[in-house]
Amino acid sequence: MRTYRTLLEQKIRERPQTFQEFVDFAEAFAREHDEPGSIGLRHLKRIVAGQKASGEPIGPTLQPATVRLLERIFGVGIDVLLSPPQPPELDEKQRPERDTLEVAAAFDWLDARAGWQPGASRSRVRSRLAELDLARLVDAGVRRARVGRTAVARALVDYYGESGVYRADVEGADILTSIVTRENWLDLACPLDGVHDRLVFAEHGGQHDLLSEAEASAAVLRLAESVMLTVRFANLPLYRLLDVDLSRRRMHGNVGVVPFVEYALTADLLERELVDAVALGHSVRRMPLRDRYLPSLEAVHDLRGRVCAGGVLALCAIARPQDRGRGDADYVLLVQERSSRVLNAAGRLAVIPKGFHQPLTDLRGEAAVGATIRREMEEELFGRLDVDATSADVRSAAPMHPGRWSLPMKWLAEEPGRLRVECTGFGLNLVSGNYEFASLIVIEDERFWQEFGGQIEANWETTGLRLYSSLDGDMVTDLISQEAWSNEGLFALLQGLRRLREIGGDRVSLPPVAWRLD
Repeated sequence: MRTYRTLLEQKIRERPQTFQEFVDFAEAFAREHDEPGSIGLRHLKRIVAGQKASGEPIGPTLQPATVRLLERIFGVGIDVLLSPPQPPELDEKQRPERDTLEVAAAFDWLDARAGWQPGASRSRVRSRLAELDLARLVDAGVRRARVGRTAVARALVDYYGESGVYRADVEGADILTSIVTRENWLDLACPLDGVHDRLVFAEHGGQHDLLSEAEASAAVLRLAESVMLTVRFANLPLYRLLDVDLSRRRMHGNVGVVPFVEYALTADLLERELVDAVALGHSVRRMPLRDRYLPSLEAVHDLRGRVCAGGVLALCAIARPQDRGRGDADYVLLVQERSSRVLNAAGRLAVIPKGFHQPLTDLRGEAAVGATIRREMEEELFGRLDVDATSADVRSAAPMHPGRWSLPMKWLAEEPGRLRVECTGFGLNLVSGNYEFASLIVIEDERFWQEFGGQIEANWETTGLRLYSSLDGDMVTDLISQEAWSNEGLFALLQGLRRLREIGGDRVSLPPVAWRLD
């Protein structure tokens, strides 16, 4: 899902272009049209926010030449470009074709699952939309963002108990997460090469009960808010986990598929319900949606009896050579600050890459966890737009065919030993019941950083990247303690650090991570 801070940001993304691609386009446009204005990448990122870090509008501070260049490119005044996009009317005839199909799919799904007559959900969303206030929605988002990771984890322990909950001791600090796991699900060191990770697609329809009035009302509200906030989702299939069998260096299991809209309008609503209860000081012992979808640990582990979608996320460590200013040879560790426009872990810290486990074109061929990891590397680190299904239609029959790889990915594949991709742990996230494959990406050849380090740039899902040295144990310890983490992101970080300490040699001086299960 995606929201836009300004109309300018929306127009750039709809072209579709990355910020760097738009900067290059604007430079060429200025030359061709004899415009003196110019825009750098960092400048553009500040402009599309519409305001300074202090909250003051950025428009009055722009150079006249920059204003004229933007207005000429888009044919819209700068005041309009820097204002939030207007909430669209709920009129499919005025929406882009793809958005029309996705909204129609959501309405059809809700009509069927709620037992309503065709068109009823559209009418109810329209009525709910008329009642919403944009300022209150923004305030609610700010309130949720203030709820820390530990508060979420503690609330879930209060609801489910501590059995199987992943905790870690780091330099004397007790780290609690919302991940439930088992001893044989941790420290897997399983190569994600399609041989050791054998997830198999198996059709599984399953029976679905009709939604209760409370469940249907929550789905209506989610759709209305998505329209109000100009949030967009791509109704692509997600893999749902049916069963899994894990041991060190071995991963077997079966997956089916579920439409994204079913996940977004059911299981994904649990996080908001929980965070609102914590933020408002309400009891977490009785939450209507959680009581219905995930009432107990038994229900959490009943994979076939519920919609269990999930994701893959990896700590990325890239070897760097010795540097006169930085010091000895190390690994640079990448951490992302998630955008407020994403569905999952919005506004939180997370490892990168991170994404839903889902196919693009081949249900059977893309079921392996490693397939999603490599696709997310291309999208989130190496800038490939054609594998981002949320920004454009996927027209390629084989988006991850070697002939379409980016230059960094081709370089990594040229020689064995340059790239290590492993699963370090598996767990079920109590926040929404998602399964999480925590992984580690290690680029072992330090020449990669010299040649491609300057090309690594996160996509729209990220508001910023942080770099940490594997030799700076104090900084990494401080990073672990930060409340801004998503629970699944911290789980992947901790498991990745454990494995990197095993294999990193002299490049690593990281704090020891000792996990335990209560």
